[in-house]
Amino acid sequence: MSQTSLKQKKKNENGMRQSKESLEGEKRKETEKSGVRLSNQGSQESLQKPDSRASVVRSQWSRTSRSPSTKPPSVEESRSRNTSLKLQNSSTTSRTSSTSPSQEDFPPPQASPEPSPPIRRKKYDAPALPEPESSIRRKKYEPPEAWAQSFGRDVRDNRNTLARDTPSDSRDSHVQPREYSRLTPTEWKAYSQLRTHYPTSIQMDLDCMSEMQQQKLQEEDEIDEAYWASVKLLYEKIPSSSRPRPPKPKNAITIAMSSRALFNMVDDRRIYEEEGLEKYMEYQLTNENVILTPGPAFRFVKALQHVNARLRDLYPDDQELFDIVLMTNNHAQVGVRLINSVNHYSLLIDRFCLTGGKSPIGYLKAYLTNLYLSADSEKVQEAIQEGIASATMFDGAKDMSYCDTQLRVAFDGDAVLFSDESEQIAKEHGLDKFFQHETLFENKPLAQGPLKGFLEDLGRLQKKFYAKDERLLCPIRTYLVTARSAASSGARVLKTLRRWGLEIDEAVFLAGAPKDPILVKIRPHIFFDDQMFHIEGAKKLGTITAHVPYGVGQKYHT
Repeated sequence: MSQTSLKQKKKNENGMRQSKESLEGEKRKETEKSGVRLSNQGSQESLQKPDSRASVVRSQWSRTSRSPSTKPPSVEESRSRNTSLKLQNSSTTSRTSSTSPSQEDFPPPQASPEPSPPIRRKKYDAPALPEPESSIRRKKYEPPEAWAQSFGRDVRDNRNTLARDTPSDSRDSHVQPREYSRLTPTEWKAYSQLRTHYPTSIQMDLDCMSEMQQQKLQEEDEIDEAYWASVKLLYEKIPSSSRPRPPKPKNAITIAMSSRALFNMVDDRRIYEEEGLEKYMEYQLTNENVILTPGPAFRFVKALQHVNARLRDLYPDDQELFDIVLMTNNHAQVGVRLINSVNHYSLLIDRFCLTGGKSPIGYLKAYLTNLYLSADSEKVQEAIQEGIASATMFDGAKDMSYCDTQLRVAFDGDAVLFSDESEQIAKEHGLDKFFQHETLFENKPLAQGPLKGFLEDLGRLQKKFYAKDERLLCPIRTYLVTARSAASSGARVLKTLRRWGLEIDEAVFLAGAPKDPILVKIRPHIFFDDQMFHIEGAKKLGTITAHVPYGVGQKYHT
């Protein structure tokens, strides 16, 4: 062999060695960057064999072309080159055969031509599974919601596979599963209770702000606090508009009254009597926003509300209060005007009964009525016959000032608080027989009259104020105004009240004198009497009266 061919052979061998080393260094760097897993080595190398051989041949020819010799390679040079390629292929084949067959089952991702040295991993680090092609296609064409569900399903499947393939001893020895304490439903807390344990976003932002920004933020907070403080002060000055709930009927003292007793509806009544029901309803619908003026029972209702307010202050949870029910035979179309008038005067009347022309007396017992007040004497007489305390309301002919802080109720004695047995003797046998009868039966209590139950209700409420040491400031005051003589027949009356367990605040025995001057002095919110001539005299001086159509006196004074 010539000296020139030997030199050329040595040059080719040196070029091949350098190209091998440079290729292996580049492959090692690419392998470390990409982190090719052991499970994909065999498949990667099998796919990259043609490319690696071609790249080696290309690099050899490129180095050969740089040499000064322009002669084609000899037979020995080509033979030595084929031998080196065979050795290189045999080394890659042996490395590929050393990998486990289970790792060759997965499809390989894009990787470098040469295998990287094996990476040592901890026992508990599971190999990352490649993403199936079906999931990639599903991500591309499915909507975001479906992709999120499939992604969660793939993660769960991978976790289950990992738990199944990982030995139990390795999991127990290296990984301790985190245990979370489960709270019972009664121990769960709302976010408003838990948020105090975590820093708010404002606190975290303050750490990143400059001093000037923090000062500006603090000034803004102070301005906001001053604004809300002024708003709070404004609302505190405004009186509360909360409406107290009506008491339960079984505990309340129910007072039912008609619309004509509560409001002045004289003109409305005249339209009904002269033009008929249809014109009356049309008139009410046209004037439903026109407020009705107060009637004879208006001041009495206001005084009852004041007593309720005082009782609620002393006994907030007590249900024994006055409950006012507006019970009328008006049509339901009139109800809007009545509601507007009640709200205009701030009357606490929540229960309405509009019977549409039918008599409301049948509903009185259903409402557990203690007292019924109406401007219709026929309905009052019907209620008296049903055993319900009732009276016909009359307004005073003159305006009179009334006490706003105390409910004042005046009663006649016979045929009102008591029965009419003594009055029958006086009407049939004269006053001498009456005085003898009362002296003889002084220690025998009189039978009860129709308003005895209402006096008991008032006395029961009075005792609640007495229990709070408010006897002198009690908002209820009762009066007995009778034509009896104190010396001849007054003792039996007082002993009867004592036997009943009732206390009357003031007792006036007039011995036949007129009652209206005394009533003007008392100024009661309502005065009950069975004699119409006493009612007429009190009306002329401005007293609000209520006629009780009961007893023998109705035969002589109709």
